[in-house]
Amino acid sequence: MIRGAALAGLALLASLWACAALWIDGPASRGLAGLCIAGFASASVAVFWTLRPLYKAAAVWGLLFAAVLGWWLSLEPRADRDWQPDVAQPPYGEVQGDSLVLHNVRNFHYRSADDFDPRWETRRYDLSALEGVDMYLVHWGSPWIAHTIVSWDFGETGPPLAVSIETRKEKGEQYSAVLGFFRQFELYYVAADERDVVGLRAAHRGEQVLLYRLAAEPEIARAALLDYVSEMNRLAERPDWYNALTHNCTTTIRMHAQHVAAARPWDWRILVNGKLDELGYERGSIQNQISFAELKRRSDVTARAAAAIQAPDFSRQIRQELPARPAPPDR
Repeated sequence: MIRGAALAGLALLASLWACAALWIDGPASRGLAGLCIAGFASASVAVFWTLRPLYKAAAVWGLLFAAVLGWWLSLEPRADRDWQPDVAQPPYGEVQGDSLVLHNVRNFHYRSADDFDPRWETRRYDLSALEGVDMYLVHWGSPWIAHTIVSWDFGETGPPLAVSIETRKEKGEQYSAVLGFFRQFELYYVAADERDVVGLRAAHRGEQVLLYRLAAEPEIARAALLDYVSEMNRLAERPDWYNALTHNCTTTIRMHAQHVAAARPWDWRILVNGKLDELGYERGSIQNQISFAELKRRSDVTARAAAAIQAPDFSRQIRQELPARPAPPDR
C-alpha cells in the first residue's frame, strides 16, 4: 500500500513536470500546447485507471513519460538568436605560453543599467603572475539566494578577470526563476572587467556585493581558469542550455572545481547559495580568523564599488580593507 502510494505520488510529480515542459517548451501555439497537455494527462489517467496490477500501469505510463522526456532532451540550444547587446559576443581564448589571450571581454561604460556604451575587448593575461582567485556573492532580494561571480587576481600586472555565469537572453526577454528550470535560456559566460560586471550591480542595480578572497593555490587558480576558458571555447562553438537547478551560476563553478580536483564535499548551501560564505567560513575556504559577522562587514564592497564605478583603479579601491587571503588548506 505504501509502495503504491509512493509510486502514484512520484508519477503525479513527474506528470506535472511533463505538463509544464509541454506548455513552456512546447509548441508556440498555445492551443496546440494545450492539446498536447490534455493528451498526455488523459492518457496518464486512463492508464492508471484501467490497468492492473499497478506495476503494469506504471510501466505503460513510464513509456508515455519517456516520450515527453525524450522530446524535451532533444531540444537544441542555438547561437543565432537576436541577443541582447550585453550578451551578444561570446568570449573565447587561447593560451600562448604563459599568456592567456581572451577575446570579447566585456568592459561596457554604464550610465544606468539600461543605458550604456558597448565595449568588447581583447585582453592578455599573464598566467605566471596569477596570485589567486576571489568570489563575489551578489544579493538582490532574499538572503538565501545570491548570484556568484569568480574573479582571478593577477596582482600588479593587470586588472582581474571576472567571470559571471548567466543566461543568454534574447532582446525583449526577461529572466524568470520558473522558466530557468526549463529549456528557455542558453548558457552564457560573461568574461568582464570587474568595473563592468560588479560596478553595474552595485552602482546601477542597487544590489549588495560581497567580495571574498579564496584559499586556493595559484596553480589551482590557473587550472580552474584554463578550464573556464575551455568551456567558453566550447560554448562559442556549440551552445548549451542554462538550468536553474543543475547548470547555474554556482553548480557550474563546482563543476569546474571538480575538473581540477578542487571540489569539496556536497553541501545543501551549494543550492541555497546565499549561504555559501557561511559554508566557506566553516571550511576555511575564506578568511575565518575573525568573527563571521566582522568578515561579512569588511567584505561588503557595495559602497566602495558604487563610488569607484568610473575609477581606473576600480579593482584596487574595492579591495581596500578586505581581510587577507587565507592560506591554502593542507592537502
